[in-house]
Amino acid sequence: MLGQSENKMVDPATSPLGRMLLDEIMPVVMVLRTPLVEETCQKNGLSLVETLSPFCVFNNIDVPVRTASDQPYRLQKFKLRLFYASDIRQPNIEVAKEQLRQVITNAGEKDLSNLFSDLPQIETVLTTSQSKILPSWFQFFNKELARTVSFSDHEAFDHPVACLLVVSSKDEDPINKFVDLFNSNQLPSLLNDGVMDPKILKHYLLVHDNQDGTSENTTKILAEMRSTFGSNDCRLLCINSSEDGLAEHQQNPWAPHKTDASPSQRLGCFLNIDDLDEIKNIMQDLSSKHIIPHMEQKIRVLNQQVSATRKGFRNQIKNLWWRKGKEDAPDNSNGLMYTFSSIESQIRVLADYAFMLRDYELALSNYRLLSTDYKLDKAWQRYAGVQEMVGLTYFMMDQSRKDAENCMENAFNTYLKIGLPGQRNATRCGLWWVEMLKTRDQYKEAASVYFRISGEEPLHSAVMLEQASYCYLFSKPPMLRKYGFHLVLSGDLYKRSDQMKHAIRTYRGALSVFKGTTWSHIKDHVHFHIGKWYAFLGMFDVAIKHMLEVLACIHQSKMTQELFLRDFLQIVQKSGKTFEVLRLQLPVINIPSLKVVFEDHRTYASPTAVSVKESIWRSLEDDILPSLSTIKTNWLDSQPRLISKKYKESNVCVAGEAIKVDIGFKNPLQISISISNVSLVCEHFARSDEMEPDANSSTTEHLNNEENKKLTTSGELGSDTSSFTLSEVNISLGGGETIVALLTVTPRVEGILKIVGVKWKLSGSVVGFYNFESDVLKKKVAKGRRKAQQSTSDKLKFIVIKSLPKLEGFIQHLPKTVYAGDLRRLTLELRNPSQTSVKNIKMKISHPR
Repeated sequence: MLGQSENKMVDPATSPLGRMLLDEIMPVVMVLRTPLVEETCQKNGLSLVETLSPFCVFNNIDVPVRTASDQPYRLQKFKLRLFYASDIRQPNIEVAKEQLRQVITNAGEKDLSNLFSDLPQIETVLTTSQSKILPSWFQFFNKELARTVSFSDHEAFDHPVACLLVVSSKDEDPINKFVDLFNSNQLPSLLNDGVMDPKILKHYLLVHDNQDGTSENTTKILAEMRSTFGSNDCRLLCINSSEDGLAEHQQNPWAPHKTDASPSQRLGCFLNIDDLDEIKNIMQDLSSKHIIPHMEQKIRVLNQQVSATRKGFRNQIKNLWWRKGKEDAPDNSNGLMYTFSSIESQIRVLADYAFMLRDYELALSNYRLLSTDYKLDKAWQRYAGVQEMVGLTYFMMDQSRKDAENCMENAFNTYLKIGLPGQRNATRCGLWWVEMLKTRDQYKEAASVYFRISGEEPLHSAVMLEQASYCYLFSKPPMLRKYGFHLVLSGDLYKRSDQMKHAIRTYRGALSVFKGTTWSHIKDHVHFHIGKWYAFLGMFDVAIKHMLEVLACIHQSKMTQELFLRDFLQIVQKSGKTFEVLRLQLPVINIPSLKVVFEDHRTYASPTAVSVKESIWRSLEDDILPSLSTIKTNWLDSQPRLISKKYKESNVCVAGEAIKVDIGFKNPLQISISISNVSLVCEHFARSDEMEPDANSSTTEHLNNEENKKLTTSGELGSDTSSFTLSEVNISLGGGETIVALLTVTPRVEGILKIVGVKWKLSGSVVGFYNFESDVLKKKVAKGRRKAQQSTSDKLKFIVIKSLPKLEGFIQHLPKTVYAGDLRRLTLELRNPSQTSVKNIKMKISHPR
């Protein structure tokens, strides 16, 4: 089930936050190389750092280490982070923002196919695992966002632990090249400004390109290196051993480190398996035999210095007394200038080294010691940084959850207190804090932290609010309204940042929550904007499908209704197609008003005659129509023998005579609308097709068979004029107005006629259809003889028979009122409009009523 934690009762080191810390807070190695080294690596489509980085992650390095108190333990997992010296600097803010924007844009392009998929059902979402619901790029984005504060001077875990100097065997005077590399102006400002100790561990690597053949000087150069720099600190790396450059690697180890590689680019094509093994061995030796022992030794030395100067009651009193005079000093976000030789900087290095080597108890004690110093010095950025590490150390020790969260909140608030310089640090702190809360199933609290780090920059806020929405979804029980609401907020910010595809994606997610609810206004907002955004992307079919949902928005204001209708019609016009919509919501078809008038054996002189009660007409007809038992045959009783049982209950009409249908059209909006080309939709098939009536359908057969299909785009709909003729009317409906339209269909040939529905064109742009059979109709059918228990579909089916004699009559000057016993002379005018003669005329007059 959704919300079931995948991290419950788990080792902190294997939690998402634990993996993040073991990935980001690990030793940095500064890389200095000559141009020829880079040239050798570029043959494989890789830089030197990209070539080495996949082999700097060790999941089973198994190195013995001792704590400062001589307690032995073994490191199983370790990682080196390689950076060129020129990259060891705080990232440029604008460049970092653009990179983050590109991450989001690329993610939107990859998820493009999801924009065409069906809307997710909330029931499905609630039963889907978190890993499948969360967008996969969130983790990468958060990591890149946290890296925007890399190489700060108030933290030591980004300061290089060692320097890897790399020279090519083709370089002239390689020994001097090694010396010049470290003494050049390439060194980062952290070293030049005295923030970190320039006396760092150095390792020397000679690279030989096997494409250049076996160099006789390589062995000589290596020997000279060892005599100059020490035998343990020098290595030879021979690469590009594949002669044809066609080496293939099934599991491309460089893909995660080469984000700008094209799919067709072959990486490492000159590196064979021996080259990879050699790189792996060199990097493992560098870690296990040099960097880890160096850090362990540094911890011992620093711990002794700190113990001698700061620990113990006497030293603590001295420290407090010395710092007492600083209490009245003005606030300084970064405090005093702490050089690498200051005791505070030494304690920070000690604590960070201990953290990276998993000696969390030693790290915690020194972070706490340092926290007091920075607070007294009012060095708030450094104080916040230490509080942040105290919280993370508590987490990794799986101790004092409350203290861990308090430290993270303290750090977060202190960063914000600094102002703009601390904003990005607050964001990173918030991201780590969120992961801490999620590991403990505190999703509601995590959502509030995401909200606090959303910031003012729209795109940054959009991503944070979307992540907050998922926290509400994963809460127990799920907080669906907040989930949907935050998705809408996120979508608005994505749109403001020109990330249209992400805006659509978040709004689609919100629809899964609002579908089936009574939250009409927010549903209208979501459908309307999704429709406009789809149209902007040129996806008009999907756009119109969403816009159709807001057409009959009777709960909206007049101004909003005008906006919705205008934008809908504009999108239809831009599409360049004629859209045909089943059950178009404008106007509303008033089914109770439906009335069908046709003439079988009885004809009507006027609409007034149609409205006379059936019982009155029947009483007049009973005496003048011959009994069916005394007559051999007539056209009324002979027809059932000529047709199948399926149509015995159908009505009878005459070819050439119109069937009239009165139907009401209601405008539910406050604004006026116009509909044109209003006509019936009918089917006609010949007698020979009676058993397969769908074989000869002359109009929209798919309206019956595909009632669930809301939108079609065919321009081939229309009546078959050789079978029947349809009338058309145009109607203008004012706000809230209902108009009853008289529509006719005149069959031309014998057969079976079925009235399927009605169609119209809204504002000259969209063809709407309404299928009568989709509802249970309660119609008034004015006809000769009603049949008991006649089904709905049969009421709209007609047996069309050949043309018959027809008698029309009109009484001239019929008075409206007369007195009893008054004798008047009236003239009855009879007319036969048919081509057949009429005989045996009878007449009957009813009693006054």
